[in-house]
Amino acid sequence: MTTAEQIAGLMAVSAQSSAIQITQTEYRLQLVDRWQIPHGARVLEVGCGQGDMTAVLAHAVGESGHVTAVDIADPDYGAPVTVGASAQHLLESPLGSRIDFHFRYDVLDPANTFAPDSFDYVVLAHCSWYFASIEQLDAVLQRVRPWARQLCFAEWDLQTQALEQTPHLLAILVQGQIEAFKANSEANIRSPFSRQRFKALLEETGWNVASESTMDTAALQDADWEISWCLESSLSEAETMDVSPKFKELLRSQVDVLRLSAQPRGNRPLPAYALKAERAEELT
Repeated sequence: MTTAEQIAGLMAVSAQSSAIQITQTEYRLQLVDRWQIPHGARVLEVGCGQGDMTAVLAHAVGESGHVTAVDIADPDYGAPVTVGASAQHLLESPLGSRIDFHFRYDVLDPANTFAPDSFDYVVLAHCSWYFASIEQLDAVLQRVRPWARQLCFAEWDLQTQALEQTPHLLAILVQGQIEAFKANSEANIRSPFSRQRFKALLEETGWNVASESTMDTAALQDADWEISWCLESSLSEAETMDVSPKFKELLRSQVDVLRLSAQPRGNRPLPAYALKAERAEELT
């Protein structure tokens, strides 16, 4: 078995979609390789969700390392397997002794804190678009800054590299427009922002980019998932919102274009980017 197959087999969702989990795990192994997280590292993972990245991090740090995985979500959140059930399944695996999970954990709550330099790395992997706003992400980047000297980050890149990625981009932008009018949400995408905006945010919050790379995401299934949601649910959700008729018409036209340009399945996802940043000694 490959490393990806071994790690994916420890995830609860593998019983339902083994091939998908292996593909997602292979991608996250590439992220750890780009970040060069070594054996023995102490890692704080913010926005751990189902634990896809957590499992790969636990494998990377080895028996002498440790991963503290936190998420603001309730353990009952998620489908077809909840985040709590997925975490428990992983804790009962051979990697479990290397992991602590904390759900309903708000990093911005003053009661939730760690001593300076408690960790070697803080990791945020494809979780930042779940944040309620860019301002919330700004606050999190400032909050974790004393806890570790290095920050590892990955997210989708809104800059397409090929025409075939346009449907995924359009699906994300449609969701972002809908989310801009919602006070509360449990959507997968809430605050999409560009790579350029994030790099500016890092500088503002006292982090210096040490390395940066574009990730090959061609094998991932996320484009199909986001496109499917937009085609099936976006217009019905917009109809329940207190927004102008003009905005609703704009959404209808965008969804029309998405329906005409997307494939039934196998849509090419956007690229992603991986950054590694170092804590600036002085916040300017």
